[in-house]
Amino acid sequence: MSATQTVTGERADLLASLAKQRHFMRYPTRGLSDEQAARRTTVSELCLGGLIKHVAVTERQWVRFIVEGPSVMSFDPATMADTWAHAFRMAEGETLAGLLDQYEEVASQTDELVRSLPDLDAAHPLPEAPWFEAGVTWSARRVLLHIIAETSQHAGHADIIREALDGAKSMG
Repeated sequence: MSATQTVTGERADLLASLAKQRHFMRYPTRGLSDEQAARRTTVSELCLGGLIKHVAVTERQWVRFIVEGPSVMSFDPATMADTWAHAFRMAEGETLAGLLDQYEEVASQTDELVRSLPDLDAAHPLPEAPWFEAGVTWSARRVLLHIIAETSQHAGHADIIREALDGAKSMG
């Protein structure tokens, strides 16, 4: 199945859920400058541009997991803290527009995979990491549900950050 073919049923539901959560992830960035997108408005390290960067990196990694398996998600405790923190910040030279473009590219690739994956039951064992239960296997379907949940959670963070930035709300 290609991007031009219509999907139905479970795949259509997954794509619709992903699209809705991605909208609520991007919406709080509307009309912002790069400086505003990089600004922390709470005691956390989170900023809007960093959240967009994080969800794009995370979605890309999980989609690679669906296709390639756990080797794409290796855990290195020596560099974990720096890598994790960097993924939540806008780095020198990054722009909000560039991060949003990268997110759109990742979203397109994920959507195409959802349309074309032969079997949503195809599964891989989770990589060894302190936050994963040993011996657990996730199907492509479970990974996609995780991407939806991750995006939804961070969309809520983005809404709070934006409201603290200038009072703008996503809803209400």
